[in-house]
Amino acid sequence: MSAAAPEFTCDAGVVRGWYDEGVVRATGIRYARAERYAAPVAEPPSAEGIDATTWAPGCPQAGSPLLERMFPLGFGDVEEDEDCQRLSVTVPVDAPSPDGPGDKLPVMVFLHGGSYVNGAGDAPIHDPSVLVRDERVVVVSVTYRLGLFGYLGTPDGHPANLGLLDQIEALRWVRRNIAGFGGDPDNVTAFGESAGADAIAHLMVADGATGLFRRAILQSAPLGITRGRAAMSAAMAEEAGSIPADAPASEIVTHYGRINARARSFGLISGMPFGLQYGHAPLPAEDDLDAAWAAAAPDVEVLIGTNSRESSFFVSEVPPLARLARVPVARLLVEAVVKATTWRIYSRDARRFVVRHRTAGGRATRYTLSWGAPGTGVVGAHTIDLALLFPHHGVWEASPLVEGLTGPEVEAAGRPVRRVWAEFARTGRVLDEGCGYLTIHA
Repeated sequence: MSAAAPEFTCDAGVVRGWYDEGVVRATGIRYARAERYAAPVAEPPSAEGIDATTWAPGCPQAGSPLLERMFPLGFGDVEEDEDCQRLSVTVPVDAPSPDGPGDKLPVMVFLHGGSYVNGAGDAPIHDPSVLVRDERVVVVSVTYRLGLFGYLGTPDGHPANLGLLDQIEALRWVRRNIAGFGGDPDNVTAFGESAGADAIAHLMVADGATGLFRRAILQSAPLGITRGRAAMSAAMAEEAGSIPADAPASEIVTHYGRINARARSFGLISGMPFGLQYGHAPLPAEDDLDAAWAAAAPDVEVLIGTNSRESSFFVSEVPPLARLARVPVARLLVEAVVKATTWRIYSRDARRFVVRHRTAGGRATRYTLSWGAPGTGVVGAHTIDLALLFPHHGVWEASPLVEGLTGPEVEAAGRPVRRVWAEFARTGRVLDEGCGYLTIHA
């Protein structure tokens, strides 16, 4: 006879989850609802109970040939739906009872990356089961609106930053409900990669987000291309203005190519054309951003870092560089470009973030991650940290990022990283594991 489905009682109602490979999952829980191009409204408690046994759907998206090559499993069983304000909770099988005497577990809320146009919280490459099982933490994976549905404001009044508002509602849901899953609502760490990390950095200064997380782990945040975007956003919004407001979601995403084309003349910042817009709720004006981050510094402990060769992930997207990378004598030139763009987009501003945060009285630590499969050309590449944090068996073996390595080898390599992340979430202390490929900077 199979074990009864696990149940969690919290403010949202009675949540029915499921057992899976040494963890308990409660998946696809609705935290908010929203009409198209409208702010989210928190989901009220349910008297009937909540069935949490299906994956949260991802926001409709146009897809990316690069991501399809790097992550062949794609979304797995995750579907796409514009109604995507859902989250999933993963806990250890022996998580403490909410009413028991044991200590509550640290909570880690994950925001996925994807340049604000791709990704999903429950995509296989974000599976937190190993992290949860090994480190006894509660992980909440958040799915939110992307692209035109979630970020770009338009001249006809479609608000900007709706995806950020979704994330705030998700964090509020965590605050109200996570104790029912054995998690500590007073010990929440927001962590995210790429656009997810960028979002968390800005949630630190967003109206309505104060106090919703105690710590932040910012992985590969592209902070070097987040400013000076107003003219580009306006050009993109003008291009998007002709799309009917009631067009099917599947039709809306087909326009992303021409909208992105309007951004290309704006240089390096067009590498992430969709994104946050300053001076639009809930964010301050761009000129006030540094002061806002300084004001928030004493209240949020930060671990921020980059991979050593972030831009090597994107070399295949630039045909001249891809051709040069195949010529041995030209590889030094390609490596110089990788180094320069990694510094300009990621590393430089991570260092600046730490200096500003510490100067303002906050605690901040920086790291560099240089792991990867030897001989692949993508050692230290963008997203390689995901393989170490979320090494679910059968997911990463198909990726060229870890070509030649087995699932157990990837899982073992990530153990020090998962330990550092979890200890920071637990106590705010940053361990120096001395594993050779994770450097903690003083």
